[in-house]
Amino acid sequence: MFNVTTKSMQWGDETLTLETGKVARQADGSVIATLGETSVMANVTFAKKQKEGQDFFPLTVHYQEKYYAAGKIPGGFFKREARPTEKETLTARLIDRPIRPLFVPGFKNEVLVMCTVLSHDLENDPDVVAMIAASAALTISGAPFMGPIAGCRVGYSEGNYVLNPSVDDMQGLRNNPEQRLDLVVAGTKDAVMMVESEAYELTEEEMLGAVTFAHEQIQPVVDLIIDLAEETAKEPFDFTPPDYSDLFAAVKAAGEEKMRAAYAITDKQERTTAVAAAKEEIKASLTEEQLADDNLGSALKKLESGVLRGDVVKNGRRIDGRATNEVRPIVAETGILPRTHGSALFTRGETQGLVVTTLGTGDDEQFIDALHGNFKSNFLLHYNFPPYSVGEVGRVSGPGRREIGHGKLAWRALQAVLPAATDFPYTIRIVSEITESNGSSSMASVCGGSLSMMDAGVPLKAAVAGVAMGLVLEDDGDYAILTDILGDEDHLGDMDFKVAGTSEGITSLQMDIKVQGITPEIMKTALAQAKEGRMHILGEMNKALSGAAEFSAHAPRIETMQIPTDKIREVIGSGGKVIREIVETSGAKVDINDDGIIKIASSDGEAIQKAYDMIYSIVAEPEEGKIYKGKVVKLVDFGAFVNFFGKRDGLVHVSQIENRRLNHPSDVLKEGQEVWVKLVGFDDRGKVRLSMKVVDQETGEEAAKEDAAE
Repeated sequence: MFNVTTKSMQWGDETLTLETGKVARQADGSVIATLGETSVMANVTFAKKQKEGQDFFPLTVHYQEKYYAAGKIPGGFFKREARPTEKETLTARLIDRPIRPLFVPGFKNEVLVMCTVLSHDLENDPDVVAMIAASAALTISGAPFMGPIAGCRVGYSEGNYVLNPSVDDMQGLRNNPEQRLDLVVAGTKDAVMMVESEAYELTEEEMLGAVTFAHEQIQPVVDLIIDLAEETAKEPFDFTPPDYSDLFAAVKAAGEEKMRAAYAITDKQERTTAVAAAKEEIKASLTEEQLADDNLGSALKKLESGVLRGDVVKNGRRIDGRATNEVRPIVAETGILPRTHGSALFTRGETQGLVVTTLGTGDDEQFIDALHGNFKSNFLLHYNFPPYSVGEVGRVSGPGRREIGHGKLAWRALQAVLPAATDFPYTIRIVSEITESNGSSSMASVCGGSLSMMDAGVPLKAAVAGVAMGLVLEDDGDYAILTDILGDEDHLGDMDFKVAGTSEGITSLQMDIKVQGITPEIMKTALAQAKEGRMHILGEMNKALSGAAEFSAHAPRIETMQIPTDKIREVIGSGGKVIREIVETSGAKVDINDDGIIKIASSDGEAIQKAYDMIYSIVAEPEEGKIYKGKVVKLVDFGAFVNFFGKRDGLVHVSQIENRRLNHPSDVLKEGQEVWVKLVGFDDRGKVRLSMKVVDQETGEEAAKEDAAE
């Protein structure tokens, strides 16, 4: 009934297996990839006919994590998987980016790639497995796909690159000082197609070495996919790239000069208007048959691209007149919003981000329910890209894939310089409102995020800046690398290469390629040029920081204290009675974890101190030889009981009240009277023994020995 084909290989410490022919046989291509005990099914379907009037390539990639894969039942009221999580969205983008450029140019039929996690061993991250499965499914589907690609994850620990480190190794690099890199690379046999990473200040050489190492490690995986395809691939889809050379010639003749004049305008809004006008003039000169051609959009884009690319490569001239390695003018400002905890306005050319930092308590941490377990995150970064930022009118909805992806890139860039949670026990939320955009708004979010956190008083290890690099690669091999690209240079160029980091090294790297890969030489040059740009931007950012910012008066203060774990129950009390009383009496928020770390938060310092004192009185033990101020709570014939330490009482024997014989303690004491006492020891039953006569009752200081002996 089934015609199953299976291919396996040893890959690092695990076995990688590709299987097809048993499941989802009506899909154009279906492959189950398994690494260890993590399995992902990828199914590919594509329309056999292009929609009429289709002028773009409609590729959709979905990645789904099923809770059953890890033996879990979803939370929430409905107990089923709902909208895509952030991890699912980011992984879908991770797969989309390297496969999209490898479809034959001109192919505009609808393509759907669906990756479903079937099993997760909690060791091997399904994202890389899904990428491999998707590539294999595309390769055998018959679609005009110029793959295959493969991908892998690389770590960097103690000077060594590590292939496909475990989920635990990558979970929270900030808490794992030995692990300095989380890098995902995808590529073909010959070239790198996509890079995504977060890092702890790696040098350019270390980062390039990691990418090179990754490309070497994916070679046998590409061979495995080819081996599978040789036995199972369907007949190639009968697709011939459309020949619109005559249409392009007509478009070029009608509007090349107009388009060149439009792209000579440096202001974005004016240029956009001029380009639109040039297109309308071109269309006005075409025949009805040419206007009805589905390839008209491609011909117009080819004309735009040719104008921009020719000037850059041949003349070194960019749209706005800058040199290829020149950064646009920068204005950085901090403290511009009076009531926020930290704020910054970062403007670079026509790209601008208003970035705000808010500090919260443990109650504000984000709870993340993932396949490999539940955990909390105390660093959040949200990126918003409203239509007005590019002068457009559009529907405003929740964050899409672009917003989630750009926000995560900025998050990765900044997380490496955050203080340890034990040193700065705050939940940090950054919101980047993109108010203007003409290229590299995600890197503006990095710069603005760094500035706004410093403005909020967050003790960052170093400032972080980011820059987007571009590439124009001609057929003859000539190329130009562009620093701080504009939107049009991104749209019409061949690479979007974003690098963020400190003055010491790289903290995040993301690369997307629109051609069939780039060489190590190009990447090395781009990294070196990006470093120059980053250092320049850091210098401009420093001008906005006149010194260490004061902690916002509107932010909550948080004090931490460590208590023995066996005292946690006493602080919480039966049914939470004690901790509720502390909160109600002090007015501060109190949070305690299983390790005995207590966070006390309030904007009122007195409230924090009151809560601290109340907790201390519960958990602390009185020290022998120390002097305490107490209150007489009971008088008996043989002495006085004094409450001297929280709720702790001790006995002052009648012989220890004064340096003279007393008939009864009431001769000198009365209930409610405040006295100074010294803890002189404990009796055989552990009862506290106190003394008043060894303490000067006026000053609270220890009495001179001769006075105490009188």
